[in-house]
Formats: sequence, C-alpha cells, structure tokens
Amino acid sequence: MVDAAKLFDTIPQPDVVSCNIMISGYKQNRLFEDSLRFFSKMHFLGFEANEISYGSVLSACTALQAPLFSELVCCHTIKMGYFLYEVVQSALIDSFSKSLRFEDAYKVFRESLSANVYCWNTIIAGALRNQDYGSVFGLFYEMCGGFQKPDSYTYSSVLAACASLEKLRFGKAVQARAIKCGAEDVFVSTAIVDLYAKCGHMAEAKEAFYGIQKPSVVSWTVMLSGFTKSNDAFSALEIFKEMRRSGVDINSCTVTSVIAACGRPSMVCEASQIHAWVFKSGFYLESSVAASLISMYSKSGDIDLSERIFEDLDDIKMQNIVNVMVSSLSQNKKPGKAIRLFTRMLQEGLRPDEFSVCNLLSVLDFLNLVKQIHSYTIKTGLVLDLTVGSSLFTMYSKCGNLEESFSLFQEIPVKDNACWASMISGYNEYGYPREAIGLFGEMLADGTNPDESTLAAVLTVCSSLPSLPRGKEIHGYALRAGIDMGMPLGSALVNTYTKCGSLKLARKVYDRLPEMDPVSCSSLISGYSQHGFIQDGFLLFRDMVMSGFTMDSFAVSSILKAGALSEESSLGAQVHAYITKIGLCTEPSVGSSLLTMYAKFGSIEDCCKAFSQINGPDLIAWTALIASYAQHGKANEALQMYNLMKEKGFKPDKVTLLGVLSACSHGGLVEEGYFHLKSMVKDYGIEPDNRHYACMVDALGRSGRLREAESFINNMPIKSDALVWGTLLSACRLYEDVELGKLAAKKAIELKPSDAGAYISLSNILAEVGEWDEVEETRKLMKGIGLQKEPGRSSV
Repeated sequence: MVDAAKLFDTIPQPDVVSCNIMISGYKQNRLFEDSLRFFSKMHFLGFEANEISYGSVLSACTALQAPLFSELVCCHTIKMGYFLYEVVQSALIDSFSKSLRFEDAYKVFRESLSANVYCWNTIIAGALRNQDYGSVFGLFYEMCGGFQKPDSYTYSSVLAACASLEKLRFGKAVQARAIKCGAEDVFVSTAIVDLYAKCGHMAEAKEAFYGIQKPSVVSWTVMLSGFTKSNDAFSALEIFKEMRRSGVDINSCTVTSVIAACGRPSMVCEASQIHAWVFKSGFYLESSVAASLISMYSKSGDIDLSERIFEDLDDIKMQNIVNVMVSSLSQNKKPGKAIRLFTRMLQEGLRPDEFSVCNLLSVLDFLNLVKQIHSYTIKTGLVLDLTVGSSLFTMYSKCGNLEESFSLFQEIPVKDNACWASMISGYNEYGYPREAIGLFGEMLADGTNPDESTLAAVLTVCSSLPSLPRGKEIHGYALRAGIDMGMPLGSALVNTYTKCGSLKLARKVYDRLPEMDPVSCSSLISGYSQHGFIQDGFLLFRDMVMSGFTMDSFAVSSILKAGALSEESSLGAQVHAYITKIGLCTEPSVGSSLLTMYAKFGSIEDCCKAFSQINGPDLIAWTALIASYAQHGKANEALQMYNLMKEKGFKPDKVTLLGVLSACSHGGLVEEGYFHLKSMVKDYGIEPDNRHYACMVDALGRSGRLREAESFINNMPIKSDALVWGTLLSACRLYEDVELGKLAAKKAIELKPSDAGAYISLSNILAEVGEWDEVEETRKLMKGIGLQKEPGRSSV
C-alpha cells in the first residue's frame, strides 16, 4: 500500500474512483486507520464521497470497533442520500450487528429494497452474534422460501446456531439441505464438526472432520476444542500433534484450546510441555495465551506457578490477564491475594470485569468486604449486570444477610429467568427450600414464563425437600409448555425423581432424553446404588462408556460408591481399570471414592495406593484415608495421617474429626479420644454431634469402662440419641452387663422404636445369661410392632 500511495500522489488529476480504490485497498489490507485517514483526505481534496466510499469506510469503522465514528458516518450517509444503496445498507447492517444494535440492523435490513445474499448473511450472522437464535432460524426459513439462495456462509451460521442450542436433529436436517444444494464446503463441514462436538458426539465429529479434504486452521481448532470440552485431554493433544505435522498455520485460538485441555491435575507433565512449546513458538507474548496459561496452572492446582507467570508479564500486562489472575486466585480459595490484586487493579486504572467481580464475591465470607464490592459495582454500573447482581445477593445470603439479599433482588428493574433462577437456588442452597418454592410462585404471578434453567432450579428445590408431587407438577408444566427436555431440565428431572426414590420414573425420563448425558447418568447410577440396585447401575455405566462418552469425575465417583456396596469386587476393579485408562485416578474426588471402595473390600494397601496417585489430595481425600485406617483398626496410622494432614495446612471438618474419633474408638485409645473431642471446640470451633459422642462411648465401652460411658452420656451437652445408647448397649453385651444393658436398650427403644437393632442386642444379652423368659418377651414385643431380624447372608 506504500507504493500505491506514492502512485496516487503522482496522479495529476485524481478523482472519486481513484480515492475509493485507495480507501478500499487500505481496508482489504486491514489498515483500517489508514482507510479512515484517506477518507478524510478525500474530503480535504474537495471530492464528494459516493456509496462506494461510504460502504468501505463504514466497514473500516466496524473493524476498528469505533462506534462513535460509525454513527457520524451513518448520519452523513443518510444526509447525503446514499442510504438506499446496497453496498451502504450491507455495511450498516454489519456495523449495527457488531455494535450489539441488532434491532437497528434488522430495521435497515427490512427497509432494504432488494437485499442480496450478502445482506441476508450479514443479518443472520448478526442475529447469531446477539444470540437471537429464533431470528436466525426465522430468517433462514424466509430466505429459503424467497428468491435468494442460501450459500455456504448462510448454512454455516445456521449450523452454528444449532450447535449453540445443541439441536442435533435440526442441525442434521440443515446439513442434508446444504449437501442437496451443493453448498457444502470447508466452512459448512467445519460447522458440522462443531455441531457434533457441542452435542457431545465426538465419534461423529471425528468422522466428519476426517471427511474434510483440506481442513482449515478453524477446522482443526474446532475439533481440538471439542475434545477439550468433552474432557478428553489425550485426544485433544493427539489432534494438536497431528495438526502440527500437517503443516497448517497455528493461531492463538488453537493454542488457547490446547492449553485449556491441559488444565487439570492429571495433566501436569503435558502442561509443562505445552508451556515450553508456547514459549519457544512466541505465542507467549499474546495476552489471550498468557491468560490461558495462568488459568491452566490454576486449574491444575498449581496456583503458585500461575502467580509466577503473572509476575513475569509486567511489560505486557493487560486487563484480561489481570482479570484471569483475580479469578484464578478466587477459585483457588486465596481471597486475601485476590482482594489485594483487585485493589491493585483499581489503583493502576484497570477495570475489573464482571467475571472477576463474580469470582471474587464467591470466596468472600466477610459481610463488610461484600458491601465494599457492592459499592464498587454501583459506582461502575456493574451492579446492573444480572450475573453480578445474582452473585451479590447470593453472597449476602451466604453471609446470613437474607434481608439485604432479597432487597437487592427486588431492586433489579427487569428480572429475567437467570435472575429468578439464581435467587431460587440461593434460597434453597442456604436452607430455605419452602421460601424458594414461594419465590417461584411470585415469578409466575409476575408474568415471567420460566425457561428450562429456572425449572431445573425449582426441581433442585423439590429434590431438597424432597417432594415428589411438586416434582411431577413441574414436569407436567414443562410438557404442557413444550419446553425442551434436554440439558439442564432433563437432568434435573432425573435427579429429582431419583432423590425422591422414584427410580422407575427417573429411568423413564432418562430413556426419553433427546441426548444421553453423563450428568443424568451419574444421578441415576447414584440412585441405583443408594437403593441397592447395584447391577443396574453398572449396566447403565457400561452403556454410557460403550456409547463413546468419556465419563467425568462425578459419574465415576458415583459408580465407585456403587462398587463399594457390591458383593463383587471385580466390578470395582473394572471401573478402576477404566479410570486409569482415561487418567482420572489423580482427581481428588475420584481417588477418595476409590480408596473408600477398597476400604469396604478390606484392602488397606490398595487404599494407600489410590491415595498416593491423587495429585494434590484435598480434605475429602485425607478424610477418606483416615476413615479407611480407622475402619481397619489401624488407629495409630489414622492419627499419623491426621497429623500429616494438618502439617500440610488442611483444617479438619466434622467428618474428618469423626474419622479421628472412630480411630480412637477402634483402637481403644480413650485419652486420645477425650483430647480430640475437646480439640473440636477449642481449636476448630466445631460443635460435636451424636456421632462424635457415640465414638467416645464406643472407646470407653471397648475398654470396659461401662459406668464411665454411662456417666459420659448423662453429662453430654446435647440430647443423646438412639445411636449413642445403642453403642453402649453393644458394649454391655460384650461385657455381659445385663442391668446396664437393659437401661441402654430401654433408652434406645424409646428414642427410636422402629430400630430392630436395640431389641436384638437386648435379646442376645439376655440369652447369654440364660434369662429365656425375658428373651421371649422381647421377641414378642418385636413382633407386636412389626419388626423382625434380618437373616444373615454370605457371599462365599
């Protein structure tokens, strides 16, 4: 363009045509600022711009994201009478669409006398960009029924809308039409790959991808991103390696996708290799790539490395990078550092975005800090963002300030479905399910029609109550309203019916889901295991795996819990082999479930091996290991692990301390038990419940200190339950203390008359000392209230 500019200066009498050539040339070479400068020079030279000039300069303004200048050019275009020209109208439609002014774009389109294919494609792309999928499909139908024939760009836009909505069946129909019309090219083929990938059908996506003769960089990136989002990191890396071998130019979008694939604890080695390649290839200096690296190490559990990368980027630090760092610190439960960086952003003139604010709010549990962030959002206008508003009233609820939470909710002028769903979920999450149901009633009275996300939130409330009738009512409403039963509504229905104990209805809904999904599968597997249908759970898991789905950590944890309840250890071993293959053994939630399963099977060695494979074990994993040692009578080892856990910086919770006290009781370590029971309140501010006191009673009972155990129960700060007295009753049987046993049995039966265990233990004590008349009376009493002893079983 330098030579073109020199040549233009040599023209003795330049005209409008030569000026337009220069403006268009600068635009085509992506020198948009030069294009605008030459437009100004054209006016300075005394030439009057025509429709070609205005069309080119409007496109340049759009590319530069200069809405103010676009507005000035638009007004001048209308004033000069060039508004009705196709080239100007196309540029205006594109400009308005990309400025999030879709209504204005649509108005220009409708006023166009003879919209060409480019205009149609521009308005459809604008609707897609503004997530107005109804307009995308409506315009497509209108175009197909008119005189303009859709081209490959049209089909790729419509397929992108199908992918966003995960409408696979409709997408396949669009694909068939594109093939029939001869419009299938690399753009359409790539859109088809994206459709299959976003719908979770990676096998079909892979087949469609390899059907493309010359895949573009976009095609490769879509395929790689699909594997990443489906949690198949190894396939994503293989695609990336194949892409590099093919010689296709890699762009920053490709790099961010492959980095995202490595953002998990099990991919530490691969993450380091990708990081080295990024540094070597020069992509390191691009802000989006640097932000992705920070996020990758954060999700891998190495937040320290994320911080080091961030500190090394002083000269290229940009707002998006700082926002990612604030979010990463928040997600890794580093509120202090997140707040300091947030403050530093403000001091350096950077503006935290809504994602940073929401992530920061999610880790705050101090009301004054929440109020300060609230003040900042009011000053910057971020409070008007629905996600920020939702986060604010959620955090007020979390801090126990439900009045402020609801007040903030009421101040939102126009409440959409996301807002209602968030408030309903907030009430339910913090223990107010009935108020959440009442809020749903207010929503309906307000005239807002609930969408699938809101109904899914209400169904979660039904699961919490649990309330099968209300769940059925929501199901009926969704069917009458014709709401799609895919994600998330279908999954929520399966979960609700499962939690309410209606497994037949849950399976019926699951079988009718438009697409199989791991979330619904996990809920159903969990339901099967809880209700004793272990084999059904394993068959469902097998079907999902054989269908090509890569199961996530939640699904695998559910099936491992089912495996722990199974009498066949081989089923659990098969699942272990599968998760080793897909690399989930290092995930804390999976590792915890795995070691719990092996503990149930009696293999403490396998428990320790499962724990050692976890990359960065969390509190749940440590608790599971302590409980496993306790269960096998290895009290000293359990207490050693507890001390090591504290040295690693973990603070025990109620469940952890229950495992510690259980270890003390199994090992007969009475004094240690007393120490840890007192430590709960003194060191951690945790009030013991009946389960903790029952462990102490068990420790005293195993040591033969029955009277001390009785005194301990009578002096408990909370009311003892049937579990506590039942524990003493078991100790009385062991030491044949009939009188105390009778007292313990009487207390246990009074507190829980439907528990056959107390009657059976009392009967056994009486039988061992030969009091057969009382044995007979106890058994008659059991029969009188409909209780019976369950016969023993053996798996041998």
